[in-house]
Amino acid sequence: MDSWATFGGDLHLDLDAGRTRGLGLRAALEDALRTAVRDGRLTAGTRLPSSRALAADLGIARNTVAEAYTQLAAEGWLASRQGSGTVVAERGPQPPPAAPPPGLHARPAPVHNLRPGSPDLSRFPRTAWLSAARRALAAAPHEAFGYGDPRGRIELRRALAGYLARARGVRTDPEHLLVCTGYLQGLGLLCAALREHGLTEVAVEEYGLPPQHAAIAARGLALRPLPLDEGGARTAELDRTEAGLAVLTPAHQFPTGVPLRASRRAAAVDWARQSGGYLLEDDYDGEFRYDRHAIGAMQALDPERVVYAGTAAKSLAPGLRLAWLALPAALVEPVARHKRLADGQSGALEQLTLAELIDSGGYDRHVRRSRHLLRRRRDRLVEVLAARAPDVRVTGLNAGLHAVLELPADGPGEDELLHRARQSGLALNTLGWSLAPGADPAPGRPPGLVIGYGTPPEHAFEAALDALCTLLGQPL
Repeated sequence: MDSWATFGGDLHLDLDAGRTRGLGLRAALEDALRTAVRDGRLTAGTRLPSSRALAADLGIARNTVAEAYTQLAAEGWLASRQGSGTVVAERGPQPPPAAPPPGLHARPAPVHNLRPGSPDLSRFPRTAWLSAARRALAAAPHEAFGYGDPRGRIELRRALAGYLARARGVRTDPEHLLVCTGYLQGLGLLCAALREHGLTEVAVEEYGLPPQHAAIAARGLALRPLPLDEGGARTAELDRTEAGLAVLTPAHQFPTGVPLRASRRAAAVDWARQSGGYLLEDDYDGEFRYDRHAIGAMQALDPERVVYAGTAAKSLAPGLRLAWLALPAALVEPVARHKRLADGQSGALEQLTLAELIDSGGYDRHVRRSRHLLRRRRDRLVEVLAARAPDVRVTGLNAGLHAVLELPADGPGEDELLHRARQSGLALNTLGWSLAPGADPAPGRPPGLVIGYGTPPEHAFEAALDALCTLLGQPL
């Protein structure tokens, strides 16, 4: 059958552009086809519709199309293939594409990836996710795929309210939950809402996530670093700041791994109550605790002063772009308003699928399996380093997907080790990478590396450890 179905697409040819320059109809068609090839909309080997089909679509004579095809074939733009009709020809050497703007270059894939911040993506529960997606699609009402509540699908908010209560001790309900497109979006929405009410300064831990620091600064807000020690952030120093929001990682400080001491949690909540400020609890990997019972969410101390933030990025995959905020009543409307302005709502299908995965127990099963695997990897990391790099002290081991390696003071520094690691194809982070703008390293704090032992696929884990130990064993 001679129809557009044999091509499967619309060429989107603009004949008017050529006609306005005084070209005849055939010349305008030739010009439009050249432009489509030159711009990359028609790539080499693409099969074009027959002259009859294209003529019918454009409302012009078939001979006009046939003559245009013949002319472009003579010029080398098109080619005729036996049994395939007319296709876009292979072109000769083309000028290299323009370089992307500075800062947009993709990092080359490392040979060994020990960067923190990601789970083993090869362990994404594809079968369970696909089954949950099918069930969710079958049960979803038609309106689920339209524009909806900026807080997110009610199915996911209900599932999250139940899960967070039993797994993390969060005190919330579906009406106070907001689903966002990743944690950083949630942070930005909260900052935007509070900035409208006078927020100018945000307190952060002196070591933290650089994209988080950038997201806060992008909202026009100043950062005030809080010193860290073995008890976590020194929250008593909040009284010395002008901050209206403090961002904390109480269960497992990023990246040092220390939990926030109970007395300091209480001090932070007292500060929020007395100052009228808010706390943002970033519970990025609170589900993964190994040697002792999980530390409950700080949010339970005062749900009206603490915003709880969770994410599927560590438990499932960052590519899902699913995170959530449990908001105080006073912040639900302003944060939801900014969410509507940002992108309307997060993806409905992903939300419905995650809700079904939680409700069916599949999410809990995946987290339990992941916890077992991560504990085994952590123990193997400690074992191998004790044997091959005994001068390195490993800290932050009670939870999470990463550890900090404290380096000997008389050995290579962070920058030198990072340079050597890149040369050998090993990706990792230094402790200094996470130092907040304006923060000074604590006196006596040793240099360190932040190692994401949860990142490599299982088959590559031992090779990544070997590359790490080889790096640490190199002489100064």
